[in-house]
Amino acid sequence: MKIGKNKVVTMTYTLRLHDERGEVVQKVDEKRPFVQLFGAGTLLPTFEENLDGLEKGDTFGFQLMAEQAYGNPSDEAIIELEKSIFEIDGQIDTDMVAEGKMVTMQDQHGNPIDGKVIAIKEDSVIMDFNHPLAGEDLYFSGSILDVREASTEEVSHGHIHGPEGHHHH
Repeated sequence: MKIGKNKVVTMTYTLRLHDERGEVVQKVDEKRPFVQLFGAGTLLPTFEENLDGLEKGDTFGFQLMAEQAYGNPSDEAIIELEKSIFEIDGQIDTDMVAEGKMVTMQDQHGNPIDGKVIAIKEDSVIMDFNHPLAGEDLYFSGSILDVREASTEEVSHGHIHGPEGHHHH
């Protein structure tokens, strides 16, 4: 069975920066493989294009340029925030909020969003909400462990169910 829309794909992969010799950012092995409903719009489109038509047992390796992956860093994602947002009882926890630290905030829809503290000023904190991999070319390699038909329920929900379901990355 080939990978295509509404197939559930189980795979391992290694994500590196730049190319196949780059620094490893993330590694997913057989013990906790990546299981994804294909064609549901949750994966990077170029990532899906590169896997389309592969079958169980196939291996892959491909590069995504930054603009096909997480885009280039934008100045709009660098935001100056009131220091009071970070205060607990009038004090900032300097272990949590320090230059170079990642802090999880909420966006306007209440979703968690990670930002990096780039500077702490007298009344404000400057945060960078660009994706950590923005501006980076990425290289994915791995192998397809399994391909199966998604159930109608999975297709209508847009994600997988069962023992390997509901693992969010």
